[in-house]
Amino acid sequence: MEKEINEQKQGSSLVLEPKKENTKKLFIESYGCAMNFSDSEVVASILTNQGYNTTTVLEEADLVLVNTCSIRDKAEQTVRKRLEKYNAVKREVNPNMKVGVLGCMAERLKEKFLDEEKIVDMVVGPDSYKDLPNLLQEVEQGRDAINVILSKEETYGDISPVRLMSNGVTALVSITRGCDNMCTFCVVPFTRGRERSREPQSILSEIKDLWNNGFKEVTLLGQNVDSYLWYGGGLKKDFEKATEIQQASAVGFDQLLEMTAVQFPKMRIRFSTSNPQDMHEEVLHIIAKYPNVCKHVHLPVQSGSDRILKEMNRLHTRAEYLYLINKIHQIIPEVSVTQDMIAGFPTETETDHQDTLSLMEAVKYGFGYMYSYSERPGTLAGRKMKDDVTEETKLRRLQEIVDLQRMHSGIRTKEFVGKTVEVLVEKVSKKSDNDLSGRNSQSFVVVFPREHYKIGDFVNVKITSCTSGTLIGTAVGYSEMN
Repeated sequence: MEKEINEQKQGSSLVLEPKKENTKKLFIESYGCAMNFSDSEVVASILTNQGYNTTTVLEEADLVLVNTCSIRDKAEQTVRKRLEKYNAVKREVNPNMKVGVLGCMAERLKEKFLDEEKIVDMVVGPDSYKDLPNLLQEVEQGRDAINVILSKEETYGDISPVRLMSNGVTALVSITRGCDNMCTFCVVPFTRGRERSREPQSILSEIKDLWNNGFKEVTLLGQNVDSYLWYGGGLKKDFEKATEIQQASAVGFDQLLEMTAVQFPKMRIRFSTSNPQDMHEEVLHIIAKYPNVCKHVHLPVQSGSDRILKEMNRLHTRAEYLYLINKIHQIIPEVSVTQDMIAGFPTETETDHQDTLSLMEAVKYGFGYMYSYSERPGTLAGRKMKDDVTEETKLRRLQEIVDLQRMHSGIRTKEFVGKTVEVLVEKVSKKSDNDLSGRNSQSFVVVFPREHYKIGDFVNVKITSCTSGTLIGTAVGYSEMN
């Protein structure tokens, strides 16, 4: 659940610049979190070298891939509907089409997809994308192909991702894979494996390549970026077995963040997602110290109730979380903090729910990602806990959380009115071609008249008004980041 899921991007089909020599066509759709979209870029890079150009026309594709998410039941049901659509096209229009499932659902439902339901030709888990050429060979010879082995080593650090759906301005850079936090509601440790970090120089090389290609902002991405730890390779949990030299020369997240900030002073840096138990004070000081590190911390809490936090196996208490929030604001006064929240977790009472609302009142988050609890097969909660909160109660509690968040978002956006903020222009505004849209350091969307500015510019914008989700203003000149 600790993933930012952008609903507007769900199911996007991805297109690259075609290579003349490539003759086969790939249709690839992505669902779920930023990590899945980042993984799709790795897959596209591998398949470009296997003779595939991308297409947005499903019917003409030789290979159809869907990169899947298991985080919520709704996500799985959406993917199932898409698989039905692919198979209908395969039956009626293009019998030579091959269909494959990538990502977290592939890992979780491997036998079901291939053997029981027979709705795909290929199942590829999150650590197996380098095996795609071999798997495709199997499929082309008429055999089903599967590789869902979870790796202790794979980070895809040696593959330069093709940037899909890119605005040419912002990019995702994966720094860790997997997760060691066994939250009882979450499938990620089972679908993406144990936590391991990517070699720092490969991360910096990828960012340098992005900078050379005109990108202006990167998001360092991982299930839990704060526990990034490079000591020469291997699982995070095996760090204690490393040699003294490996331990002494290990690179933590605060060091990686500082290395990135120093080497790319004109590149804006974000990161996601953080876990309260792993966020170190050193990271906060790095955020405060460097102007190009964005003043935004996404810090999922999931519940304001100590009892529910324990049931979720969240390794922090309400008091510890609030202490950390105070520390964040103390070290980074201009920070924006955002949340993930689950309504209606098993056994949640009205008192537990009120604890969540009171925690929100205490923090007043900038914005958040809010869900009603969805039982995921394979998780500890799915195996051991009865989903005993009625759907009606879940939805009512979720609505109360959403309504309160909207009010707090309004409070936070009003704090910017009258101030001048630095905005990286990402796109033309949806509502008017005469306006540009981007985000400030705190990750709030800012809209302002286009004038002579363009996508990719860093612009100082004076905020004149706001809604609960958007800052509105006028440009007053280029910022020093240009």
